Amino acid sequence: MSKIYELFGYPVTAKNSSVKEFRRRAFCPFMSATCDGGGNRFQSEINLSDHPELQNFFSGMEKVSAGICSIQIRDDTPPWIICPRRLFYMGKNATPEIFRGETQTALLNKCNFPKGAQIGVWSELKIKYSRGEENPVTFDYTFDYVLMPLATVTARQAAEFSNIPWSQLKRVLAENNYVVTKNNSEILIENFPVGAPVIVEVMTSSTSGGNKKFRTTIPQSFEDCILGRTHNAPGINYRQVWARMASQLLVKSQAATEWGGIAIWIVQDTLADYISSSTALNLKNFLSETTSEVNILSFAHNAKSFSLYSGSIRPNDKQEIRPCFQDIILAAICPPRHVLISALCKKIRANVFIT
Repeated sequence: MSKIYELFGYPVTAKNSSVKEFRRRAFCPFMSATCDGGGNRFQSEINLSDHPELQNFFSGMEKVSAGICSIQIRDDTPPWIICPRRLFYMGKNATPEIFRGETQTALLNKCNFPKGAQIGVWSELKIKYSRGEENPVTFDYTFDYVLMPLATVTARQAAEFSNIPWSQLKRVLAENNYVVTKNNSEILIENFPVGAPVIVEVMTSSTSGGNKKFRTTIPQSFEDCILGRTHNAPGINYRQVWARMASQLLVKSQAATEWGGIAIWIVQDTLADYISSSTALNLKNFLSETTSEVNILSFAHNAKSFSLYSGSIRPNDKQEIRPCFQDIILAAICPPRHVLISALCKKIRANVFIT
């Protein structure tokens, strides 16, 4: 039977005082903030007024997210990471230590950003773009992270890059904490997104729904584990994980390529192995040292080892047909790059770091 392997960043077996304090505060060490439930944030939230024993444990809190990081199906198998924060995080409150973590360092080594460049990070960036009136085609996706170099540009350049008239853009920038200064008669915008983007998507495993009768739902399993009772966790829904990933893998990679950048998918090695064993896509054919049109960066649970799988979205007719990521799911349309920059202008950056 499945068991919870990690709670709030640490193995269930860890019992020292600092770990206990993290749990009582529902603190996520990967975010340096209160746990938000990760990918299951809304489904995992527990109203403590309905759970008096948990309310005593989480003193002073009204609600708590079920901070389950990973689940182990059997004792002799690696844990499956179910929270994207546990696998990779670069969002709000991320500290310099987080940016120097194993997964972040491995990713940045594949991004080819210039040494010393200042990089903006936007999280959960939604882009919706349509073209055509009679039979419009639409691009409507949310990106986990967009990483983009920052530079000081003139008002004219900012308006050109974003395709927004300066009369409108200056209000948008002010609303989203951009610094606008004057140098003689020139208006300058600091830390404006320029250059090629890196799209980062984090895909972790989903769980089965669980069974309330046997107390294997996420909230029930979490409650029993926190209170030191014998607990059972839900299983892993392997097929749903791959279906969710496949539906967006090529489209987002296509968009990143269209914008002159790359998309990199962060997954756990157990998921990568499952993809290879259950689909016609054998990732071992794509093992690489450099990025291409489609990129999957696979990490072990302990993040001490990783593999990069990269390749073309589709075969090149001018060359001998070779293994490639099939074009079974491609966007009907990719918005121009200025649509990306316009969306970045309209959202506050989650973070900034120096390479």
